[in-house]
Amino acid sequence: MSSPSPAEPQNTAVNAAPEGDEVARIDEAVAAIRARIGSRAPTVGVVLGSGLGGWADQLADKISIPYAEIPHMPRSKVVGHAGNLVLGRVGSVEVACLQGRVHLYEGHDPATAVRAVRVLARLGSRAVVLTNAAGGLDQTFTPGDLMLITDHLNLTGRNPLVGANDDRLGPRFPDMTRAYDPELARLARAAANETGTSLQKGVYAALLGPTYETPAEIHMLRVLGANAVGMSTVPEVIALRHMGVAVGAISCITNMAAGMTGEALDHSEVETTARAARERFTKLLGRWIELVGAAQLGAR
Repeated sequence: MSSPSPAEPQNTAVNAAPEGDEVARIDEAVAAIRARIGSRAPTVGVVLGSGLGGWADQLADKISIPYAEIPHMPRSKVVGHAGNLVLGRVGSVEVACLQGRVHLYEGHDPATAVRAVRVLARLGSRAVVLTNAAGGLDQTFTPGDLMLITDHLNLTGRNPLVGANDDRLGPRFPDMTRAYDPELARLARAAANETGTSLQKGVYAALLGPTYETPAEIHMLRVLGANAVGMSTVPEVIALRHMGVAVGAISCITNMAAGMTGEALDHSEVETTARAARERFTKLLGRWIELVGAAQLGAR
């Protein structure tokens, strides 16, 4: 672990938000970020999953802030999650990018696990694009494929909205009929066509982890209609929809799930395949962000 940054002692004092007041924690994080970025305001938020964090390095005019320097921002200890908030531009679109995320299986409670995406929304992002590495369940998929998420199955047994609702964040019973925004999905397909990138589509199943699934569990997921499986994303989608933020998501299929190839599963394979798909992923995501940003600016 790297040595503490100069900003960490200051954050220790700031971290004393009122017990149970999640909005206060979020707003303290936002205030610290705004003190660093000035008047810049992101139009689109981006979350980068395992092995995909390098996308943020190509942003123009970027400002990188380690999570350790942001009050209340949880930090991932999973390999492949750098742990930085990166502000920058894709074309003319201002972007706030989470270079890595935390997971429920790391021991975080659901409210903590989704805090970073709530910060993106509170910074001004009215659309957020999420990415992840996932295991493929569809026999037509191959490692390295990109899959547009059209819906999800929340099989984690957790929901970030459990407990007393805070009306400052959103309604008690948010509608999830269009959890993945149809317009953002249309723009993803347009970006894929423009960049010549093959884009699969399907349902993403989220399990708690950190173990990979058994062959019997994979059989169950396929029967339930899932096309890919992972250990993230869904709690973030729920939190963002709670706040009225439009959501789009893409999985990088980094391996075929347990029992489908006879091979043992390993996290290093996830990172290796994600890196191999980086060029196609970077082209597609960059163009998608440009289209989403233009649509959001046009709607204001």
